[in-house]
Amino acid sequence: MPQIIFLPHEELCPEGAVVEAEPGTTLCDVGLQNHIEIEHACEKSCACTTCHVYVREGFDSLEEATDLEEDYLDKAWGVDPDSRLSCQAKVAEEDLVIEIPKYTINMVSENH
Repeated sequence: MPQIIFLPHEELCPEGAVVEAEPGTTLCDVGLQNHIEIEHACEKSCACTTCHVYVREGFDSLEEATDLEEDYLDKAWGVDPDSRLSCQAKVAEEDLVIEIPKYTINMVSENH
C-alpha cells in the first residue's frame, strides 16, 4: 500500500504523520481516518474549497482534476500548481507527500 506523508501543520497535525492508504481512497478520507481533521464543509461533494491541499510529491500519479474541481480550486486560498481538493484526489499506487494549507476561505469552521 502507498504511504501518505502529511507534513506538519500547526493545528491539524503538529508532528506530521506517515500513514498507509488503500488505493482509490480520497486524500481527505485518508486524513480523517488517521485523525487529521481536514476541513470538508461540503461533506466531500466537491462544492467548496475547504479541503484544499498541496500534493508536494507524487502529484502526477493522481488522476487529473475534473473541470468542476478546477473551477473550485480557482477560488481557494493560496493555490499553486500542486493544489488539489483532497475530497476529489484519490490515492493511486505511488507514495504521496501532502501539505495542508495554513488557511482556508471557510467563514465558519465546524468540527466534523
